[in-house]
Amino acid sequence: MSGLLDLLNSPMGKQLINGVAGQTGQAESKTADVLSMAMPLLLGAMKKNASSPQGAEGLMNALSNKHNGSILDDLGGLFGGGVDQSVMDDGAGILGHVLGNKQPQVENALSQKSGLDAGTIASILKIAAPIVMGYLGRERNNGNVSDANGINSLLGSMLGGQPQQNQSLIMSLIDADGDGSVLDDVAGMVMGSNKKSGGLGGLLGGLFRK
Repeated sequence: MSGLLDLLNSPMGKQLINGVAGQTGQAESKTADVLSMAMPLLLGAMKKNASSPQGAEGLMNALSNKHNGSILDDLGGLFGGGVDQSVMDDGAGILGHVLGNKQPQVENALSQKSGLDAGTIASILKIAAPIVMGYLGRERNNGNVSDANGINSLLGSMLGGQPQQNQSLIMSLIDADGDGSVLDDVAGMVMGSNKKSGGLGGLLGGLFRK
């Protein structure tokens, strides 16, 4: 089972970082920093959404139909000549679904943390979202995941990079306060913010906690 950190450190990850950097005109080091923060946040948001039966079913349907991992088969083609508008539109739709009307605040928080302007962050997120979904779809197919429990376990292991029974340091940080709310702790981990201070952690925790 491969986690997001494994993806970013792999040859495919290097190609992704290079492609996104070229698309946005930013340095690869800055792009890598943003992706390493943004992708766990998106995955954490998806995991929170999938904690309900309806959310899990919706995610499974999306992975079965559109996001089966094929986007990863030709990243060179994806970035060659610029990312197709249909991919950007797809990313915008995913972001709207998982972040809702809090998306601008998320973009601004990532902007402050990375030093890139919010417009660039928005573009990076639109590219990253279909990649995250495609990666999730590929891992789901590889693991023959077919139910809500399976998809939640898969999301958890991808966030941690290890099976849940061997919770990694990252997974323990994700829910460091033990309240069962993944996203606020993901935010605290990747943004270095304290949710009690009303930063991004509190924002996302409030958004996704029922």
